[in-house]
Amino acid sequence: MLHLPHLITDLGIILIIAGLATLLFKRLGQPLVLGYLIAGFLVSQHVPFFPTVTDAESIKVWSEIGVIFLLFSLGLEFSFKKLFKVGGSAGFTAVFEVIFMVGLGYAVGRALGWNSIDSLFFGGILSISSTTIIVRAFHELGLRKQKFVELVFGILVVEDIVAILLLVLLAAIAQAGVVSGSELLFSGVRLLFFIALWFLVGIFLIPIFLRKIRKMLEDETTLLVALGLCFAMVIIAANLGFSAALGAFIMGSLLAETPEGHKMENLLQPVKNLFAAIFFVSVGMMIDPKVLGQYWGLILLVTFVTIVGKFISTYLGALISGQSRKTSFQSGMSLAQIGEFSFIIASLGVSLKVTSDFLYPVAIAVSAVTTFTTPYLIKFAEPLNNWVDGKLPQGFKEKLDNYQTSFNRPHQKGMISLMTKAYGPKILVNTVMVIAVIAAFKGMVIGEVQAFLQESSWAGSISLILCLLVAGPFLWGIVMASPSLDEQRKIEEVKNLKVLQAGLFVFRMILALGLVAALLSQFVTLKVATGVILAFGLVILLFGHSLLAKLYRNIEKNFLKNLTEKERHELALSESGKSFLPWQAGLGSFEITPESHAAGKSLREQAFKEKYGVSVAAVFRGKKRFFAPSGDFVLFPYDKVICFGSEDELQKFHGILEDERSKNHHTDDLRQEDFTLSPVKVEANSPFIDKSIRECDLRHVVQGLIVGVERGHTRILGPSGGFILQENDVLWVVSEHK
Repeated sequence: MLHLPHLITDLGIILIIAGLATLLFKRLGQPLVLGYLIAGFLVSQHVPFFPTVTDAESIKVWSEIGVIFLLFSLGLEFSFKKLFKVGGSAGFTAVFEVIFMVGLGYAVGRALGWNSIDSLFFGGILSISSTTIIVRAFHELGLRKQKFVELVFGILVVEDIVAILLLVLLAAIAQAGVVSGSELLFSGVRLLFFIALWFLVGIFLIPIFLRKIRKMLEDETTLLVALGLCFAMVIIAANLGFSAALGAFIMGSLLAETPEGHKMENLLQPVKNLFAAIFFVSVGMMIDPKVLGQYWGLILLVTFVTIVGKFISTYLGALISGQSRKTSFQSGMSLAQIGEFSFIIASLGVSLKVTSDFLYPVAIAVSAVTTFTTPYLIKFAEPLNNWVDGKLPQGFKEKLDNYQTSFNRPHQKGMISLMTKAYGPKILVNTVMVIAVIAAFKGMVIGEVQAFLQESSWAGSISLILCLLVAGPFLWGIVMASPSLDEQRKIEEVKNLKVLQAGLFVFRMILALGLVAALLSQFVTLKVATGVILAFGLVILLFGHSLLAKLYRNIEKNFLKNLTEKERHELALSESGKSFLPWQAGLGSFEITPESHAAGKSLREQAFKEKYGVSVAAVFRGKKRFFAPSGDFVLFPYDKVICFGSEDELQKFHGILEDERSKNHHTDDLRQEDFTLSPVKVEANSPFIDKSIRECDLRHVVQGLIVGVERGHTRILGPSGGFILQENDVLWVVSEHK
């Protein structure tokens, strides 16, 4: 009898139980995450009547891979540019809420007699809400049009990036073994520096790499390239002392800025779902009913602290940032839960062996409880707000209203603010690059130069000159770079403020000289540095100023080109003469010959869409036209069929339908030109919102065939009749020109 390795057996058990739990929770209308947790509990050693996982360590490794895929997928959905699109109110509220909850969790933990590390991890667990649960609740309650929903989504975007920072900071503090303010500050600055560096270098290199291989990026190669880049970043992050999750998230965010980002996200979805299921099942395996029974009082206390604390922190943050009382109240009620990130933070403490055993199952139990309470909190937020608002003193409400009005009144921007916005980003970016060049040369290059020159005394001087050459364009950018284009016209209008301009130039010069001094101190003594810098400065003064300027402008031009490539690509598609280009698909006309196997069979029997990926939009039979035929429609010999699909799919379909005599004869005719593919947007007042395509009978309503749907950045080709429409969906319809 063949013996299967324990890993394969355990994986089979996990997936079988997880699959059954998923079906059950889908039927009950509950979050699938809860199903995974229960599945994990059932296959754990705590439940005697189910098959038990024996190789827990291997499953733990699989779950860590699951975290990598989860964070990589989150990065693909995230995009760094979303941070700049999130309003200031959402950003402030998110940061305020996270800091408040971390502090509250730490204080509660210390009051309960826990150690500093347990208390800090406890605060991190309580600080991040669940995007999945909130989005699902909004959808089910039909609240997407409410004003507060936009604020909540903005808060969730910022929370995601803050959660990544928390993971790294908690790992650094846990490894240090103490909670030190200076250590926390150093870790935070180091983390932000590397994130900025990775973003700058990644935006400069990755789009160039993808452009070089774009013609070879089929589904298989795209998926492998994406995963290869992901794990490359994971390895880099790990070698620098950061978590694998951070590396995965950063690479996902970088790829999200490329035209291939959406395709990678769609291709990764099945892989992510598989490993995410394994991760959440492994979380459920750590639920110990004895611990839950022992700490049931603590679970109730933590649930109360979570709901009340997150409500108060979000409510106050939104109020302070200028939101109305009602919007602030509803936002606070919506965010009063914890979810997936809490599991990841709790599992980090377990993997590092720095947290107590009870903290992990308590976090899972609280997440499960708050998952059930969230829809009710959101549903009753408005009536509860009306009741509370009625109890507040009139004078207090007037003061809050006056504050909101004053806060949202347009303010005249001062010149210092204008100058900071115009020059600040470029000064910061170039400073990061200079520091990175110095660190890279100090850590890697100087050792290689010394080995090559056999420990010559000239090694430091040569390394210094090379470092200056590489850092030169960025040093020039710190001192001489022009303001950003958005603010340049405003800056030119106030050039009479010579004092401010002169002061800014002096600041930039001092910063550049300080970086040069730091650079010199890393390689040579003061005496040698003086000679080298004088010689280098003389060369730059005589020959190199224009060269540095040209190099810098070329670097900046390519960086901005890569940064905006995705937007330019989408704009080019939207403005193309063929409206179907966003789908990389088109229309084709084919004749059913008497020899064709399709003759005499219904469209349902043929299953053209399932087999070949094409949709039948219309059929011509003599002078008759059958538009958007149903599955029962039977094809006859000499029927002309108008189909929609990609070029490859249409070519393949052509070869299948035609016999050898007409195999290479593509029967495009004028009738194909009678048709067009055009977009139709589902407006806010549409009666079709939250209804399926079949329920709306859209084939007859629009007199055409719906061959695709765009929902935000997601594109669904060939939606089924059961596809549910939402506000702002764009339907792509094949119809006659008239």
